[in-house]
Amino acid sequence: MTSPVAPLADAATRMSLALVASSQVPLLLLGDDLTVIGASASFCRTFGIDAQSVNGTMLADLGHGEWNVPQLNSLLRATFDGAAAIDAYEMQLERSGHKTAWLVLNAHRLDYGQGEVRRVVLAVTDVTSARLAEKLKDELVLRNEILLNELQHRVANSLQIIASVLMQSARRVQSQETRTHLHAAHSRVMSVATLQSQLAIRGSDDVELRKYLKDLCASIGASMIDDHDRISITSSVDDVAASANVAVSLGLVMTELVINALKHAFTGRQQKGKIEVAYLSSKDAWTLSVKDDGNGMGAEADSKPGLGTGIVAALARQLSAKVQTESTAQGTKVSIVHTD
Repeated sequence: MTSPVAPLADAATRMSLALVASSQVPLLLLGDDLTVIGASASFCRTFGIDAQSVNGTMLADLGHGEWNVPQLNSLLRATFDGAAAIDAYEMQLERSGHKTAWLVLNAHRLDYGQGEVRRVVLAVTDVTSARLAEKLKDELVLRNEILLNELQHRVANSLQIIASVLMQSARRVQSQETRTHLHAAHSRVMSVATLQSQLAIRGSDDVELRKYLKDLCASIGASMIDDHDRISITSSVDDVAASANVAVSLGLVMTELVINALKHAFTGRQQKGKIEVAYLSSKDAWTLSVKDDGNGMGAEADSKPGLGTGIVAALARQLSAKVQTESTAQGTKVSIVHTD
């Protein structure tokens, strides 16, 4: 007497074969010894397999043996045993006369009920174009990063040259007022050049404010202070980073405030003086301040604002911050305050 299981399994197999054969997706129906029982026309067409002779061929023998991949075979056998299922196995298919293909494979065991027949359906997706597009994108990103770093180096070098020309010009002129203006211009250029140098070294858009503002103080002091024993500039900056756009604005604000202190705070004084730069931050709030122990603003507070004051006010607005000024006979403190 014939068991009803066998006809049931045969019917299920025929249905599976029909579905595989009509699929627009490259599919293989495999037996438990990894023999091809059925293949879709799209599989044969995509991978150059003879559709007339594919059935009954071992998976490892398809084509010129390019499907003989030990790891894939092991995963398929585990799938037959129910110990695994291949959800997204990636492999490279090397075929003679063809470019390397990137494939994503999915395999699942078909359950025919209580029969002894075991089948696995293997779906193959060619993702070569997508992988090439990703590779091209990565190469373009890397190339753009290289070009950007090169541009930053060139900009930093160009700014250094401009700053050097300004210093040379300041040494040659006879007018003290002109010399002061050239020194101020040099410091403004260096505030950007210092930033560009740090960006070029770090290779990112983040700027370490402690190093940046400290280097900037040193640059301003070197160009505008004749007697370092009499006037000093110090900095106290939290160990935080800021974007390049924010950092350059902070650097320009600090430069203007320090230049202004050097011009006016110690006029007519022989005793030592100091300028203190501070940057304090807490979450999204921060304060940049420049404090001197000079003469105080006095009558100058009512005078017409100069270029530096206008620059500071404009940059403060750009930073969504407010300018606060405190001035006494013991000195002046200007703060740029950004709240949460």
